[in-house]
Order: sequence, then structure tokens, then C-alpha cells
Amino acid sequence: MKTELQFAMFALALAVSGPALAQDNKASIVGAWRMTSLQFTNSEGSLAEVPYSGQVIFSQSGSLSVQAMDPDPAAKPTTYTANGYEAYYGPVEIDEAKNTFTITVESSLVRDLIGQKLVRKFQVTEDQLVILPADPSERWRVTYERF
Repeated sequence: MKTELQFAMFALALAVSGPALAQDNKASIVGAWRMTSLQFTNSEGSLAEVPYSGQVIFSQSGSLSVQAMDPDPAAKPTTYTANGYEAYYGPVEIDEAKNTFTITVESSLVRDLIGQKLVRKFQVTEDQLVILPADPSERWRVTYERF
């Protein structure tokens, strides 16, 4: 009987704390996000849309995973892509106060990224995440929605 009572109290405590934890994560960058837009500023200063699809996942354990694809089979390689595909992961440090995160790339489709620290700015508004490079000369902006 004592074990059943302890289990019931534990289950009640978990049920009560569940919504609070979900709300905290809702305001945070932690979670899974689906790409809705990739834009870059061209040499004339105009914003151009790139038809990418992808996702980014910030785990509660402190890792980040990115996958994105350009559907154009003739897509040229970039700093982050090979054959129109981008994929990397690694430990991430999130600074919610500064709205920045830094990923140390542990593994990547583009091997030159392995070991690099990539610093990014971010903004979370309800179920939308915007990621920008810390280096404005990179001139891109990615928008995601929460899964």
C-alpha cells in the first residue's frame, strides 16, 4: 500500500509539473523546428528567397542537429553544403540572455566544418524561430516553425 501511495504521489507531481515544463520549453529555442524560409541578401542589397527545406533540433541535453536541402540537382557547393545538402551536429551552448548560440561542429557532411565553432543569433517568438549569422557579411536569414 505504501509503494502504491508513493507511486500515486509521484505520478501526481509529474502530471502537475508537465504543463509548466512544456510552457518553459515553448519560450525557449530548445525543440524541433521545420524550415519555412531561407533568404539571403544579394550583391545589390535585395532580399532573395532560396527554395530550401530542412530542420534544426536543439536537444535538452545540449546538442544541435541541422539538415537542409536545396531541391535543385545542379546546386553548387557552399561553405555549408555539398550537392545542395547541409548536415551537421554537435554540442551547443545557448545564451538566452544574448540570444546567441555556439555550436562546435562534431560531424558534418562538409568536412571543413568539423571542429569549427559557429556562432549564431536567434529570435524566438511563440512558435517561430529566426536564425541569423553573427557575422553580417554572411548575409542570410533562416526562419523555422516549431514542429
